[in-house]
Amino acid sequence: MSLKGQDTLNRIEHLPKPVIAALNGLALGGGLELAMACHIRIAASSARMGQPEVKLGIIPGYGGTQRLARLVGKGKALELIMRGNMITAQEALEIGLVNQVVPLEQLMEVSIQMQREILANGPIAVKTTIEAINHGLNLGFEEGCTLEANLFATLFSTADQKEGVRAFLEKRPPEFKNS
Repeated sequence: MSLKGQDTLNRIEHLPKPVIAALNGLALGGGLELAMACHIRIAASSARMGQPEVKLGIIPGYGGTQRLARLVGKGKALELIMRGNMITAQEALEIGLVNQVVPLEQLMEVSIQMQREILANGPIAVKTTIEAINHGLNLGFEEGCTLEANLFATLFSTADQKEGVRAFLEKRPPEFKNS
């Protein structure tokens, strides 16, 4: 069961299109693990989250121990998982678990607006950013920089890169074609 859950969440994390989690209410256990697999997390100010599995005699099983430690650091991840307590959206923001906290009535509007802003950028560059960060985190710093340099170089062969520079010089919005 754990491996199937990990596989599903890994697929989300490695999607080439950005995935934004809009968190409202409670995000506990597998729900928080799902949110952590998303590229960006926006929480309603009333949201609460946690990994309470230890209170059931288990641990997070869908990659939560690994993703949480990468997002908030080892010490904070150990504390959150071993205590099993919920934290507020503001606390999640302060430790880097969520990217933004907004009033509940603005949650979907802000999430959709962020998605629109991201999708207005070069689609190959957005996809490559996800790839560089996801794969680079599994490498040492030097190897991650080499990966970044190689991906950076490949983008110069795309029509989108040429369009982006041309649009910048012409002071107009780019019209990316995903090529």
